[in-house]
Amino acid sequence: MAFRTEYYIVDREALPDVFVKVVEAKRLLLTGQVQTVQEATELLKISRSSFYKYKDMIEPFTDTAHKKTVTIACTLDDEPGVLSQLLAVIGEAKANILTIHQSIPINGVADITMSIEVLEEAWSITEIIDALRKLPGVHAIKILARE
Repeated sequence: MAFRTEYYIVDREALPDVFVKVVEAKRLLLTGQVQTVQEATELLKISRSSFYKYKDMIEPFTDTAHKKTVTIACTLDDEPGVLSQLLAVIGEAKANILTIHQSIPINGVADITMSIEVLEEAWSITEIIDALRKLPGVHAIKILARE
């Protein structure tokens, strides 16, 4: 059986602290705020072995998704205006909806899957997701794919 690498997008809140600290240590090194791995790991209170174990396995989800297609899944209340508000935020963000699919609402909620094109002049995907999560009637937003 061939080994296949799989990638996941995971909310930061679900990650163990060590992963978040490894990403931060890499950022500190990259920006020159610290000069050595030893400095970074001491500052962040993680072991050097943890840093080296995970450094090549974790990267932050960055907003380099400009000019990219992002597919997101949303769970919304089945009430008038909720989907309209969601679409208005995407329009305000200057992102382009490529596809949208809504399931038949069950128990007062509907699942929406949409692909949006994030252009140079658009908000970052993080800003878009954060704005969508704040809307009344939106229960969940998750990124399914990014191209």
